Amino acid sequence: MTSLYPFLDAGPNRTQAVFAEVRRSTVDKVREVAELRAKVLQNYREQLVECSRLMAERFAAGGRLLTFGNGGSSTDAQELASLFLNPGPGQRALPSIGLASDMAVVTALTNDVGFDVVFARQIAAFGRPVDIAVGMSTSGNSSNLLRAFEQAAQNGMLTVGIAGDRGGKMAELNSIDYLFVVPSSSVHRIQEAQTTLYHALWEMTVLALERTSGNGVG
Repeated sequence: MTSLYPFLDAGPNRTQAVFAEVRRSTVDKVREVAELRAKVLQNYREQLVECSRLMAERFAAGGRLLTFGNGGSSTDAQELASLFLNPGPGQRALPSIGLASDMAVVTALTNDVGFDVVFARQIAAFGRPVDIAVGMSTSGNSSNLLRAFEQAAQNGMLTVGIAGDRGGKMAELNSIDYLFVVPSSSVHRIQEAQTTLYHALWEMTVLALERTSGNGVG
């Protein structure tokens, strides 16, 4: 143990100093991500309300959600799809597909055509004008996401991007209807704030759908 953590054998004063630094660092990081989450929700309050309303309208009309991303963003995209598809007891399940979840499709497209089209090809095949496309990235520069958004726009889908830093190349696209950017250069802080953002989008969409259904729409 001491070979991995030599400070544990450096005497009580040194150990306490290290633990104090760890606590301080943890508190600073928690404060930072809390402030970042609050800033994102404040910056995009109106857009989140409007976007969730349009998503609810699409679900009410029989639309589906297609989510996509790379690496950690792929995991987040899959979680978002799961939130809609399996929300919990007593809640309405909504049709959602994580485009990175089928490894047979992903590896076939990557091997036979190229990784740049791994999402765009699926959207071309599955995407309908009534559907929703949500793509996630920390940099906003992933070429396969850019091509996916272009294809989704061609299909007439509602397109939603979730990015970090300054939005990268995603911020330059005309094919994204709603782009939510977490203003941070830290990948960790970006993904933590993005989690809050897409959970808020899910909850607000479900609430908007309940109101839409209550008004006899869908």
